Order: sequence, then C-alpha cells, then structure tokens
Amino acid sequence: MKPQVTPTVVKNCQAEETVSSLLAQNPSLSPGEAAIKLFGKKEKTGKPSNDADHGLSPASAQDLEIASSCGRWGPTRPGELFLRVYHDVLCCLEADPLSGVVSPALMGTYGSIPLSVIAPLVDLIRHMSNVIVRARKEVLFATCSWSASDAIDLISDALKELSRRAGARGDRVVVKIIFDKAGPKQFVNPHQKVPVEVYTGEKIKLPHPSEIPNLDLEVSSLHVPLLGTLHAKFMVVDRQIGIVESNNMENNANMEMMTHLEGPIVDSLYDSFLITWYEALNPPLPSRNFPAINGGFSTSNEPSFQKLFNHGDAREQQAIVQDGNEAKEHLAPHNPGDPHYDDTLAAEITRVQAMYSPRPGESRVLAINRHLNVTSKSKAEPTAPDPEPGFEFTPYIAHEKEDMPIVVVSRRPHGSPSNADAFVPQNEAFLSCIRNAKQSIFIQTPDLNASQLLPALAAAIKRGVEITYYVCLGYNDAGEMMPGQGGTNETFAAKLYKELSTQERTLLHVHWYTAKDQSRPIHHQFSQRACHVKLLIADGHIGIQGSGNQDTQSWYHSQEINIMIDSEATCRKWREGIERNQNTGTYGRGSQEDGAWRDEHGHEAEGATKKSAPPVSWVKGAVGMAKKLQAKGGF
Repeated sequence: MKPQVTPTVVKNCQAEETVSSLLAQNPSLSPGEAAIKLFGKKEKTGKPSNDADHGLSPASAQDLEIASSCGRWGPTRPGELFLRVYHDVLCCLEADPLSGVVSPALMGTYGSIPLSVIAPLVDLIRHMSNVIVRARKEVLFATCSWSASDAIDLISDALKELSRRAGARGDRVVVKIIFDKAGPKQFVNPHQKVPVEVYTGEKIKLPHPSEIPNLDLEVSSLHVPLLGTLHAKFMVVDRQIGIVESNNMENNANMEMMTHLEGPIVDSLYDSFLITWYEALNPPLPSRNFPAINGGFSTSNEPSFQKLFNHGDAREQQAIVQDGNEAKEHLAPHNPGDPHYDDTLAAEITRVQAMYSPRPGESRVLAINRHLNVTSKSKAEPTAPDPEPGFEFTPYIAHEKEDMPIVVVSRRPHGSPSNADAFVPQNEAFLSCIRNAKQSIFIQTPDLNASQLLPALAAAIKRGVEITYYVCLGYNDAGEMMPGQGGTNETFAAKLYKELSTQERTLLHVHWYTAKDQSRPIHHQFSQRACHVKLLIADGHIGIQGSGNQDTQSWYHSQEINIMIDSEATCRKWREGIERNQNTGTYGRGSQEDGAWRDEHGHEAEGATKKSAPPVSWVKGAVGMAKKLQAKGGF
C-alpha cells in the first residue's frame, strides 16, 4: 500500500494539544508522560530501507492540499516543492507520531533567521555564549559530545556571567543541559541524571552550584544502546531564540554551521527539547506559559542590526568586513577565560569579524590562517593565495527580516545495529528533495555513504538534475569501513560514477573540503582542517540544515535535529557563505571519472584511501567506531 498522510496524521497535526502545552497545563507531568498521554507508547521503527527507497510516488494536487492544511504557516506561503517534501515527511508519522521528535502540530510552522554562522567551532560557541548571558528565564541546551575544551570554557564562563546578571536583577534562571553518554546504566534507562561531582569534574568542567548561585542547573545524558546516540545539537533560550548547529562541544579542526532562529519555530524546538529530556523537570520551566508564537524579542527590531542592510544591493557582508577592519585595533576578542560579551547581535558580528582582519604587515590569507590554526590548535602553513576583495572570510552572515515556512525534520535514536529504522522524517526529507528537485541539489556533509543515497542521486542525475556535493577527505575512515557503515567517501563517489554514462557524469560534481587558507584538501588524519557542515539545498530555495550527516549512523541510528526552510534569499546566502568561507569549490574538485581528488601531476592527496583497499581489520575498525561513538571526529 502506498504510504499516505492518513486522517489520524491530519488530526494530530491540526490538534491544539502538544507535549509542551500539556506541560504548561500540568507542570508535574514529565515530558515522557505527556507524550504517552497524547500518542501512546508507540516508538515503532519505520519501514525497512529497501522499501523506503522507492516507496513514495509524487504527491497529487489533493495530497499537497492535505499537507498544506497540516502546517501553521502564519503569513508565509509554502511553495510546491516544499509541500511535496513536507507531504512525504508526514507519511512517516502514522507508525509513530513522534518519529520526528516534535509534536505533529508543531512540525510545520514558520519563523525567521537573522543570523547564520559558517565558521570554526569556537566562533559558533562565541555566539551561543552571548545568547546565554542575555537569558532572562531559561536556557535549554542539547548536544552530542561534551569534553573539556575551549567551547566548554566559553559556556562555563557564560553560565557564571548569567548567574551574576540574574543575581543583580534579583532573578533565578533555569538551565537544562543534556548530552550523549554511553554506559551500562543506559541499558536500564537511556536517560540518566549526571551528578554534580561528575559534571563539575575535569572531563565535563561545568561550574559548581556554588559558582552559579542564581541558576538552577540540571544536567542529564541520553544514549539508547547500542548505537542510538544523541546527536541532535540545539539550544533554546527564553523560548524566544532557537539555535540549531552542527557542532559538538570539544576541541577540533572543524568548519561548522549554525542558524539562529526566531518566531514560532522556537516553540517547535522547545517541544523537541522537552521530548528529548523525557524525564521530570525540576524545577519546571519558567517559559511554559509564554510561547514564542505570542510574540516578543526580535533581532530585526534592533537599530544596529538594521544598519547592516543600509548599504544597497545586499552588501551587508562587505559592510561587516569593513566594520571588522576598523574595529580590530580597539575590540578585544571574546575568548575562553577572557570573555567580552556584547549587548547586540550587530556588535557581536563586528567583534568576531575583527578577529579575521589582517594585523599590520599581515595579508588576508595569513590572518585567516592564524585564526584557523588557533581554533584547530595546529600549525598548518597557508597554501592559498589572498582572497579577492568581496570574497573575504565572513563567519557571521546577517539576514534581513523574512518570515519563511519551516518544518522540523528530525529522527529518534535507534539502538539496534540493524538499519531498519529508515522511514523517518529526516531521511524522507533528504530523499524527497532529491526525488522531486527539477534543477539542482547541493550537499555539504562530512561523510556521504548512506545506502539509500546511491540510487536516489543516480536517478536524479539520469533525469537531468545537477548534483554537487562537498565532503571531507578521510573523515573517520576506519569507522566508515566497518561492515554496515557505508564505506569511505572515496568508495561511495567511485560507485556513484560507475552508475552513470559519460554524458550523465557531467551533471555530477564531487568536491573535497579545502579550507579557506589552503589550495588542496588536507586529510582528516592530520587534524589540521576538516568540515562538519550539514546542509542540503534543492533547486536553490529549499534548504535543510542541522545535525544530520549523510552517513549510515545519522540515517539509521542517531537522534538528529534539522530544519527545512523555503527561502531563495536565505539559501542563496548560505551558498555564498559556503563559497566565501572555504576553497572547496575552487580547489577541491574531484575527477569526473571516479570523483577522487588529484593534483596537477595526477597524485591523490596524502593519506587518501585507495578505492580498491581491503576492508580494515576488525581491531582498527572497532577503534574507529569507538571514536565515532565518542564523537571524536566521527559525529
């Protein structure tokens, strides 16, 4: 039987009650109890992957009307492609209404994105720490890996400052933090409270309650054995601001991506956090009766932010570069252990841009190299020429006010080693974009090897869709070469090219991540430059951004969170940011024969895995998988 949006799914999407609304009515309920009360204890797995590949035919006009009725789009109007993808996502909710880790009534919504960040990990955390210190009521924070690092120091500093500010106001602020941690206790209950003596220890390094007397901090962990990792990375502050990011909380060499969201979409992220937390909330959340849909804070109302767009012809990024150059002499960097917080987003943008501005006698590429070496804790030499004016590295990307349709496309954690849990909102969103695109697909991801992607991408190319994807060279190859994990990026690219004729290959463009200061890819094993961005853009206006990789672990096992938007302007700026802040498009292009990167002499990059290489030993592979499950370079 063809999957469809059933009357039950429509009813759930149009309902007034959600997990978060039930908790507002009865704060003594746990989110888990609220979810069971609304939807029962289903938690069923989706269709097996071999059925999900081709299980959905194009939605009819009537199907699109039904899908449109399932969202709460406010002043926005979703386009046809967006509704086709949303329809296919809704088909996943019959088996489990919470397979998207959000109440169905909050899955389809709208909001705005005043800021995107495409930058090294620490630059994302700089913004998160500024958002945290401005909190008035609560901070909800979910991530995967949490280890002692510059990122943790920035967050710990921010929590101490938040406590100081709350005390000066005579307030208290509730803070909930949840991260992934696999251990024997998770076999009994995947959710485990983290004791004070553990979260204040050297491995986690959060402040002791005595250091944050005006915060009510509660820390928890989640892992569904064996492979059900909490890989979703997001934050909700005061139910007014949402952050969806790609990064873990650790030191690494990764380029990452974040979106700052406002408007009703924040209610959806708030609901997702409650479902993820699952256990009782002690104390209850102060914002439970103040949904974002009722209005409130808006970055676009700040005069300093509005001034970024008073330059004509969308030149705000150039204005940011100029402001950073002018401010570099008098603005101290916002660093771990030496924080310098800003009161507005515009001021944050200028401070971070100043860190990328050349010092006296320093070229633009040397300034970028200096910053990337500091964040990656490496000593890579620059090999790229200076970027041309207009193509400087601009980590913070400002967006003019635009309400847009947004759908939360996530997935639950699935612990079993089997890959049966495939028919879920995240995967169906990815596949539906590829199935229904008419012109182009762009993907950036650390690894691309999920089994369903090979036939989907090949079919799209054969019907004339141009496919461009950027991946990282050697990203956790040992783990990816284990049986059932999909293989390396080189192996997948070679397989995809084999599916295509000579003419069809002209529509496939495989690129290998090349940092902004480099003229060639650097293998991940050297821990100098890597990319952890997760982004898909279809036909230039549908964008999916979040935590989900295009690999086996993210597709079939980890809990993920992603947003899907319908906005040509935002997708265009994302693509511009990708090209400005890395050299992948310029220097990272692979062969049109097998996708491999080779230099002008025909040599592959140092450390590249041969496509004919034998499977790794179980010992080496197990080590790679262990690193992956710890999120040290794999997630």
